[in-house]
Amino acid sequence: MIFVHLFTKTKFMKLKKIILSGLMLFCLSTVTNAQEDAEKAPVNTKTGWNFGLLPAVSYNTDLGFQYGGLINFFYYGDGKTYPKYMHSLYAEVSRYTKGSGINRFFYDSEYLIPNIRVTSDISFLTEKALDFYGFNGYDAVFNSAWVDDEDPDNYRTRMFYRHERKMFRFMTDFQGAISGKSLRWVAGFGILHNAIASVDIEALNKGQKEDKLLPSVTEQPGLYEKYIDWGIIKEDEKEGGWSNYLKVGLVYDTRDFEPNPMSGVWSEVVLFAAPGFFGNGDYGFSKISATHRQYFTLVKEKLSFAYRLNYQGTIGGNVPFYMQPYMISSFSNSSNTDGLGGSKTLRGVIRNRVVGDGFVYGNTEFRWKFFRTVVFRQNLYLGLNTFIDAGQVVQKVQLNADNLPDTIVKDYFLTDEESLHLTFGGGLRVVMNENFIVAVDYGKPFNERDGGGGLYIGLNFLF
Repeated sequence: MIFVHLFTKTKFMKLKKIILSGLMLFCLSTVTNAQEDAEKAPVNTKTGWNFGLLPAVSYNTDLGFQYGGLINFFYYGDGKTYPKYMHSLYAEVSRYTKGSGINRFFYDSEYLIPNIRVTSDISFLTEKALDFYGFNGYDAVFNSAWVDDEDPDNYRTRMFYRHERKMFRFMTDFQGAISGKSLRWVAGFGILHNAIASVDIEALNKGQKEDKLLPSVTEQPGLYEKYIDWGIIKEDEKEGGWSNYLKVGLVYDTRDFEPNPMSGVWSEVVLFAAPGFFGNGDYGFSKISATHRQYFTLVKEKLSFAYRLNYQGTIGGNVPFYMQPYMISSFSNSSNTDGLGGSKTLRGVIRNRVVGDGFVYGNTEFRWKFFRTVVFRQNLYLGLNTFIDAGQVVQKVQLNADNLPDTIVKDYFLTDEESLHLTFGGGLRVVMNENFIVAVDYGKPFNERDGGGGLYIGLNFLF
């Protein structure tokens, strides 16, 4: 998945204009070349193997250029299940020139084991500068001036709200019917290891101009280093560790078509347990996630309305700080499992801005399929969407800041400030053969304490 978020407004606007201009030219070219065929061309039933290929290209001042690609293979057999696939295999390998990267393979099928849906993911994800803003949403002060190198009076370092993370993840989930096709059980397991460290400033400074060099974490510690020094992040969790888990749950699903439903509901309750005796040591814990999604047809085959509501909370145990943002679900086809904030939860809010022991969030979205055609024997449609996202911490992480000086408390901690984080925005979808979905979204928060907005380019509808 490609994620682009630039803190400085000028750089972000330049990138946004380049990307959106390219997309407009692509869409214009597609419409111009295929308009005459659109009315008369029948939908081609797909058989056998088909695939979608997409380059992964972006740029970020502190991470460098992203390069690589992703490919998604779909197997339709004799075509009787089309547009539903029998097997899906997804692979992505991408890198930033300064070290961050995605290495991921994902498999999904209802036909590998009769009457059992199997999904499996193995990934190694490196983050040279993962967002970290503290806990409990607005209770944690976000000072944008500290990361703005164009504000010399207040600037500290662009890496103030960042740390490094390397995550190895292997997970496999199974789903089977309880009653008919709608009510299902879900069970799965996962092996997770997070390696956490301070940002590698030396690596990020390579190739930078003199006025863009970052200070060392010794010279200018970031929030991660300060939380360790203050004892909020404990010594035995600061470098990460294992979070091996089991999960069980129930799913009720009446969607008419999974990649982009026009009707139905998709609701689930999932229990997530990572006990200490699974190799997690003193950081065993359990959480629960409940999600309801519903889809309505407003104009047949063209316009729909969809919404999602979620609660995720801690039941018990000792949750390490690096697992507090982890999103739990019965099924995820995304490499990104962090939230709230960012491309998969609150679009426009800076990633991991809303972190707590428990939180709620919701998304509402109108989806319009405004153009269909056949290009090179591939079924293609273009879609637009507009959305409002919202979320809030409802179960706070208990912090002990009693021993800190009042000057520190004032700059970093507030009391009872947390409230609803709200964003709005829109996007474009380019969809091939109903299943390969290129997604572009731009979200803007209502409150500047949530950042300046975000542009996201990747795959699939949000839910």
